[in-house]
Amino acid sequence: MAEMILKMTASAAIYIVISGLVWRYWARHSHPLWLKITVGVIFGLCSVASTHMGVDHHDMILNVRDMGPLAAGLFFSPVSGVTAGLIAGAERYIAGTWFNVGSFTTAACSLSTFLAGILAAFFHSVLYKGKRPPAMHAFFIGALMEVFHMYAVLITHRNHMMMAYYVVRSCSIPMILFNGLGLMCCALFLQYLSGEKPETVSFFDYERTPLSMRFHRWLFAVTIIVFGINYLTDYSLLSRNAYQEAESNLRSLTRDCQMLFRDMENEPETAKRMLPYLTNAMNEKILYIFYDKDRHVVSSLYSSDSGNDTLPESDFSLFTKTPERDVIRTRVDFYGGIDSLCSTVPLNDDLYFTALWRYDSVTEEQANHLYENLLADILLFTVLYLLISVLVDALVVRGLKSVNGSLNRIIGGDLNEVVRVHSSREFALLSDDINKTVTTLKGYIDESERRIKKELEMAAFIQESALPHVFDIPRDDFEIYALMNPARQVGGDFYDFFFIDANRLVLVIADVSGKGIPAAMFMMRAKTAIVNTAHSGRSPSDILCEVNNSLCEGNDADMFVTVWIGLIDLQTGVMECSNAGHEYPVLYRSGQGYSLFKDKHGLVLAAMEDVPMSQYTIELQPGDKLFVYTDGVPEAINSQNEAYGTGRLVDQLNTLQSSSQQETLQAVRRDIEKFVGEAEQFDDITMLGFTWRPKA
Repeated sequence: MAEMILKMTASAAIYIVISGLVWRYWARHSHPLWLKITVGVIFGLCSVASTHMGVDHHDMILNVRDMGPLAAGLFFSPVSGVTAGLIAGAERYIAGTWFNVGSFTTAACSLSTFLAGILAAFFHSVLYKGKRPPAMHAFFIGALMEVFHMYAVLITHRNHMMMAYYVVRSCSIPMILFNGLGLMCCALFLQYLSGEKPETVSFFDYERTPLSMRFHRWLFAVTIIVFGINYLTDYSLLSRNAYQEAESNLRSLTRDCQMLFRDMENEPETAKRMLPYLTNAMNEKILYIFYDKDRHVVSSLYSSDSGNDTLPESDFSLFTKTPERDVIRTRVDFYGGIDSLCSTVPLNDDLYFTALWRYDSVTEEQANHLYENLLADILLFTVLYLLISVLVDALVVRGLKSVNGSLNRIIGGDLNEVVRVHSSREFALLSDDINKTVTTLKGYIDESERRIKKELEMAAFIQESALPHVFDIPRDDFEIYALMNPARQVGGDFYDFFFIDANRLVLVIADVSGKGIPAAMFMMRAKTAIVNTAHSGRSPSDILCEVNNSLCEGNDADMFVTVWIGLIDLQTGVMECSNAGHEYPVLYRSGQGYSLFKDKHGLVLAAMEDVPMSQYTIELQPGDKLFVYTDGVPEAINSQNEAYGTGRLVDQLNTLQSSSQQETLQAVRRDIEKFVGEAEQFDDITMLGFTWRPKA
């Protein structure tokens, strides 16, 4: 037994090594037809070698020939599997027919080897869609192929059933196990070489377990239980029936022998000679013993094998004490301790007759039938399992995947997706319900969008009206202009300018973090706070400090705002400024052009209370200009993901030195739009321009 296990393990290991070597080349190259055929030839030759290098076990030759076509078809290509099956099957038929190698099972072995390639090609193409099967699946496929192999031996030898049963019972277990385990190890080895880590899902993890997998598990478990109960029940009933039939035959035999001996009472010697023939006529498997009251054996079947002519005391005592024509089961020492059913009758006062039926031969025929039925049940279960699996996948799982795919597209925002799964009434109703729901949802969304659009238009109107739009001020000592383009209908940028007395003008530009309605609301709050604080007559730095503390109160949304503020005396041109984290202003000096004025930045407003703000002074000369803006200007992005930048802004301004503020700002906006092109505006764009031109 140990030698057989080692040799079969070595044979399977050779397949595993060859599979690994072939896989290393297969994984690194394309798979033209010639390569697929070559792989099939390699595994076909391996199967041929396995045929002629089988393992001798109980006068039978064991091998793992079917692993070749199975490995080629499952792990590489359907073409490879069919090629290997043709080569190995044809060689097995030729060797058995013409060279008398395993001639008894030639037809069955050739057929099973060829079908192994066909089965592997089917599994590779239909069930696994070109992927390698999991290791446990590979085990069951290899074992199933050998079950068919053994069943084919029984089917093709109906005229020699006893020999066929002997072959199957001797070969089935080792060949089924080693072919299944060998194919499983091939799958594990290739999985290791490819670096794959199979995902394992717990039996009770219902959320992650696919429906088809749960169905397969329950179907397999229930079928195994049902077949197991059925097999055990049949075995119990058939064994009991065989036992009862044997008891009846033994009683009939001993009764007939007793009657014959008594009818021929005057010819006892003739009766003794006839009794063995009567025994053999009733059942050739029955042994018999004639013995007298002194335990001397007068006659017995295979008496020369018993080794003595005296019945052992244990047998004599048991036989003679058994009631007439009663049947007992015992070990008969006279025949070497065989387990037998025994029936004893006295022929006269001196002579006894005992008929024996070996217990293993009583149930042998029933056991053979059960063995055949078990193989047939396994094949039947496999066919039903595959049929049900394919039907469930086609009728249920495929429909669910299609519905789920449509739902994913709908959830992703494609409300024009239509579910079209009408493979059954249930799926048709489900598809119609989903489509109706999406149609209703689209109606609600359209209505909501119209309402929101209207509200946003109103909010944009309110925000727009809050900003100054009258730039034609009846004064000659300055020029001012501003514009704002929000990225959405409402934005967080704002500008403002207002007088705090007859000759002092406040300029403000700011940018609130975020966009949309929240930024617009925070913008209105910041704008109101700045205007109110500025009218108190404070300096720009004090204004920002006061507004910062005001905005910090109740700022649960953690919003902030960057602000640049300038307070200019229109009589002297002296402008006091303060910058809370805003962009650098651009200053124009007469005769020098535009350039960035890199002032000192303070912390943004609403970030922290009681933060001091720095202040600086700019002395304007007649004709000097100031250009302030939000970060939407330099950070405008085009389709190549390039930013507009402050350098391009200054260059553009320098081309507009002689233009009015309105012409300048509008020209800058057009240049930004040209630069951005088709790219989407992602931030608000706000600009304010100022020119000081005092009277002589």
